[in-house]
Amino acid sequence: MQNDLSNRTILITGASSGLGSHFARAAAKAGGRVVLAARRADRLEALKSEIEAAGGQAAAVTMDVTDEASIIAGFDAAEGAFGPVDSVIANAGMNSPGSALGLPTEDFDALMQINLRGVFLTAREAAKRMIAAGSPTREHGRIVLLGSIGSHRVLPRLTAYATSKAAVLMMSKSLALEWANKGINVNTIMPGYVATELNEEWLNSPAGQELVSGFPRKRLMAASDIEPIALYLCSDASRAITGGGFELDDGQSI
Repeated sequence: MQNDLSNRTILITGASSGLGSHFARAAAKAGGRVVLAARRADRLEALKSEIEAAGGQAAAVTMDVTDEASIIAGFDAAEGAFGPVDSVIANAGMNSPGSALGLPTEDFDALMQINLRGVFLTAREAAKRMIAAGSPTREHGRIVLLGSIGSHRVLPRLTAYATSKAAVLMMSKSLALEWANKGINVNTIMPGYVATELNEEWLNSPAGQELVSGFPRKRLMAASDIEPIALYLCSDASRAITGGGFELDDGQSI
């Protein structure tokens, strides 16, 4: 699996923590010019400094994926730093665990704003920029959406989250078809349970430990397990892959 990104500019949303920061480090190590996009500017600057100290190239861009104007401004800033963005990982997301009966409506709406609307707005703006930069001829556009094991499996007490991730998978396939002749590939990665800031506390609780003990391998995945497929789908080598949903769950859904 090739993951050379030395000729690419990759914008990653939700890059200030969790999987986003892992993707950013891996993309920079693979030679990519990495645009770190998130709301927490202080964390982005710290990650930018870390990547540059390791010899990579990075730019920090403040972006709120629930705000279309912020997304547009973020892409403008990315282009100002490194030129046209040709790979995007729409990673920004949130969770709101608990019983559907007790889930506040405002929490449901906030989750959908980030996990679904934000992914759509990010992908759409990316596609507009890629087309303007010549993707119908160059066939260089790569958009990767972050789904979840919940894209295709019921997750206990995560109704809103799993619903949003199932929608992301269908969105990916729909956009892949719509943009197939625009030189843009759209794919979804569907990771299993990985400990991040979103879920670490719950995974360490008795209920979380009981869940993990029921997995075939009785363990969580590492963030590094997801990096190879993410880099591949952002690279030139994945030119013939679009509309795909890639399960990476260490057998958790078996």
